[in-house]
Amino acid sequence: MEALAAVLNEPGASFAIETVTVAPPGPGEVLVAIKAVGICHTDLVIGSGALGLQFPAVLGHEGSGVVEAVGEGVTSVKPGDKVLLTFNSCGHCPRCEQGNPAYCFEFFGLNMLCGRADGSSRLSREGTQVADNCFGQSSFAAKAVANERNVLKLADDADVVALAPLGCGIQTGVGAVVRSLKAKAGESLLVIGGGAVGLSAVMGGKIAGCTPIILIEPQESRRAKALELGATHVIDPATAGDIVAAVRAIVATGVDCIVDTSGHMPTLEKAPNMIATMGRIGLVGVPGAMDAVLPLPMVQWLTMGGTVRGIVEGDSDISGFLPELIAHHAAGRLPFDRIVTRYPFAQINEAIADAHHGKCIKPVLVLD
Repeated sequence: MEALAAVLNEPGASFAIETVTVAPPGPGEVLVAIKAVGICHTDLVIGSGALGLQFPAVLGHEGSGVVEAVGEGVTSVKPGDKVLLTFNSCGHCPRCEQGNPAYCFEFFGLNMLCGRADGSSRLSREGTQVADNCFGQSSFAAKAVANERNVLKLADDADVVALAPLGCGIQTGVGAVVRSLKAKAGESLLVIGGGAVGLSAVMGGKIAGCTPIILIEPQESRRAKALELGATHVIDPATAGDIVAAVRAIVATGVDCIVDTSGHMPTLEKAPNMIATMGRIGLVGVPGAMDAVLPLPMVQWLTMGGTVRGIVEGDSDISGFLPELIAHHAAGRLPFDRIVTRYPFAQINEAIADAHHGKCIKPVLVLD
């Protein structure tokens, strides 16, 4: 069958809306008519070619839509079901068996390399293979072939367009606070970076009952949005002077939890001096340099009992955590739609540019 897709023909190029041929779903696969897909910074990182992507390629990893067909052995969904797509995992490694699919031993290959294990693709263009399987879905397209393990069945009355961004960025931000760092009511939270993931972490802090909730963010509009969503304090790094002093002016003993979504090393390097005893730092943001290093003052760190850890997908287990987020959204506790701007699918390049220039926070493409 044929479908429109946003094809990336070379590293860092603009996306081209083109017609591709989509293969039927194979064993364990699910064909989905995509209704909406969020744009995430990770799409651009993969699209830069730095991780080994082969071109041409179709990216996209925050899709939602309706099942059109299923492959052999698929039992969790059927044609006509509304579904949310998220990250892929193998299902059989020790981490998957422990209920930690975000740390699957095969995570990088199954999500970042955009291809099946045998090197084949579900997509082609005029007889030439087009790389797909980005995060097990490649949902920058009207039709995507996903894998049963990264497909979540939704309620029949679910708004699939509204829920699309939950597949990666929102669950990462909220999960970083409530699952990865296990923030408790009354603990203090500092979030570095006020993009979609950072503001989701702010909302996660509010859900967890954290207080105070502090955001460090250079853009005024995003600081204002953070205050609307539950932050109690915001800091402009351009005018704050000593960032450590600014944080400790709010919490003199240091904060209990820090979630970095910025990857901005000059700020992140100061984080060890912002935490309280037994404080936890969670790393989500990707730094600009792949060889970036976070120095830790060893004696201070040992005596304070500090923890620093990387976070993938907010430690989500998909079938358990995503329904929780959907319930929080339905109850008004997770109003992530207040950071979303919708664009027609054909305006993908405009949406990316707007996000880059701070005109929107979370762009979501909508397909007819």
